[in-house]
Amino acid sequence: MRRVMALLALTLSACSTKYQDMGISGGVAAHQMTASTFRIETRGNGYTGQSQVQDYTMLKAAETAKKHGASHFLLITAADASSVGNVTLPGNAQTTVHGNTAYTTYSPAQNIRIFKPGQDAYIRVLTVRPGEQPPPGAISADEVIQFVGSRVTRG
Repeated sequence: MRRVMALLALTLSACSTKYQDMGISGGVAAHQMTASTFRIETRGNGYTGQSQVQDYTMLKAAETAKKHGASHFLLITAADASSVGNVTLPGNAQTTVHGNTAYTTYSPAQNIRIFKPGQDAYIRVLTVRPGEQPPPGAISADEVIQFVGSRVTRG
């Protein structure tokens, strides 16, 4: 039984949303709002952890800053965009006959709640020149890519 549970846990962890463009199983996207402001949209599936979604948001923000020639970004706001869904598995009845007696085993329908983590963040990208002091709260894109990028599984 322990082997089955370990295999199930390993299988399910492999199903979490990878760091990828937004798709049916989730992902990340950056939408430009102004010349220097972007909305970072991150969605996970039922096997994705909240901290994974936060890592994806920070990494996409850093990559977006670098893509637009900036060295840093400011996190303007972030909001929880998680959702909860339900999946209903049908019930099952199985009848077996032994001689003149019928035996029926019934399994009722099951309703499973699925939590899908998500996050929406608004960032402002900015360039801090060598020797300049970054503004308070500015996050180095290179550092996020170095530290967060190393633990993210890409799809």
